[in-house]
Amino acid sequence: MVQMSPGAQAPATEQETDAPRVVPRNLSNREKAAVVVRLLLNEGADIPLEELPDLLQEQLTQQLGQMGLVDRVTLGAVAQEFADALDGVGLSFPHGLAGALDAVNGKIAPATAARLRKVAGVRQIGDPWQRLREVPAEDLAEMATAESTEVAAVMLSKLETAKAAQLLSHLPGPTARRITYAVSKTANVTPEAVERIGWSLAAQLDQRPEPAFSDGPGARVGAILNQSAAATRDGLLTALDEEDAEFADTVRQSIFIFSHVPSRIQPRDIPAILRGVDQAVLVTALAGAGTGEDLAAVEFVLANISSRMADNLREEMAERGKVKHSDAEDAMSQIVAAIRALLDEGTISLVETDESEE
Repeated sequence: MVQMSPGAQAPATEQETDAPRVVPRNLSNREKAAVVVRLLLNEGADIPLEELPDLLQEQLTQQLGQMGLVDRVTLGAVAQEFADALDGVGLSFPHGLAGALDAVNGKIAPATAARLRKVAGVRQIGDPWQRLREVPAEDLAEMATAESTEVAAVMLSKLETAKAAQLLSHLPGPTARRITYAVSKTANVTPEAVERIGWSLAAQLDQRPEPAFSDGPGARVGAILNQSAAATRDGLLTALDEEDAEFADTVRQSIFIFSHVPSRIQPRDIPAILRGVDQAVLVTALAGAGTGEDLAAVEFVLANISSRMADNLREEMAERGKVKHSDAEDAMSQIVAAIRALLDEGTISLVETDESEE
């Protein structure tokens, strides 16, 4: 028996025994979901509720309006149950076929992805505009041209400012002005209409045939001519000029040869380029330069390396003597290949010029 002096309070254990015990309210799963969402929102969590199906968003919102007050014991019990459920999750998979396609985007063949998107259907869970924002500006411009001015104005309004500016730059002047003016008439467009337009445009992406080649025709021909002999390259370009001058222009823009080095390569990148070229190949290319443009490229290379290395190369060039034209061209092609490899890696970048052909 515990002895207590007059006026002393009973131990806490005895007080707790006498106090009525509060038990958690019995809530449905929908009510528990509303409690968790409200708790997370109060804590400032960014919950992507918009990714839920419309029906679930509506039911959740209605449930939030019906909850009233929830006592601390019930809140604690629901939070603990939610935490236990999270602890028990071993792996979470995306929702539906559309979500699975987003998860494996870039990991499966483009043709397979396009076919599965058609199977998934137009109405998918998520935000169609997020996918459209990832489409190149030139493709969006093509879509905008094919759509009504009002639809194109909605598209322009849903893009980030920089992407919208890029889109306009790919449109003819009159078309860009009409679409820009139509933006002023989108004030009363409903969210439902914007979503329908988004899904309709996204569906057009799925209906496009998957291209067999990642590069355009001009880039592919240019890459081939980069490795061709000068006589072959010049002859083919002359023939292309006669057949299709516009296509020949595109091909020329994709061509990069040794003589383009001074105008397209940053001086600071020359040492990195030479590290990827065999010394004998480099000497052959430099010693074999015959035209004025090639000689200018040689001087540019020598001027942007250490004086000691430049002097050594000049000595080796003198010792190398006369170089066969075919050997010089082959060596120059290997230097260009080294430059292309660095460009593909992102180690260097070409200087942008209004006129890429020399």
